[in-house]
Parts: sequence; structure tokens; C-alpha cells
Amino acid sequence: MSWVYLFIAGIFEIVWAIALKYSNGFKNLIPSIITIVGMIISFGFLSISLKNLSVGTAYAIWTGIGAIGTVIMGAILFKDIISPIKILFLVMIIGGIIGLKFTS
Repeated sequence: MSWVYLFIAGIFEIVWAIALKYSNGFKNLIPSIITIVGMIISFGFLSISLKNLSVGTAYAIWTGIGAIGTVIMGAILFKDIISPIKILFLVMIIGGIIGLKFTS
């Protein structure tokens, strides 16, 4: 279950990062609330996952899920450019996440 909790934490990291962009420096109320609630949920699930996972592995995977998801959502929602080199580095992050999962 710890891996499921970690995955949920990573998803909510994406949620709060995207909501933070929409909050316009915490000037828009609803996105600001979503940001704060998303952070609380993300950190909550991360802390639950740490009961059975090593902190280094869990933190690296959590940030990796957040980074990959935020880049993808940024491209979809904000038309951020994903260059071939960005894709290469995202694939490297995915490889690192998989490697950490299988060596834990």
C-alpha cells in the first residue's frame, strides 16, 4: 500500500503545482485553496508512505512523479513547449523512478 500512497502523493503534487499557476500569486481564491489543500493531501500521503519506504527513494519518486506530470500538464494547459531534449530528460526521470522502485 505504501507505493499506492506514494503515487497518490505524486498526483496531488501535480494538482497543487498546476493550481499554483492558476492562483496568480495567491490572488485568485479558488486556485489558491486548491493549492493549499493539494499540498496538505500530497504531504499527508507522502508521510504515510514513509512508514514503510526509505525517505530517499520515496522523496525522489514523489518529486519525479510531480515533475513529469507537471511538465505534461503544462504542455496541455499552458502550451509549454516540450522539446526533444526535454523528452529525453523526462525519459531519464522515468528510468530513475523505475530503477528506484525495483531496487527498493
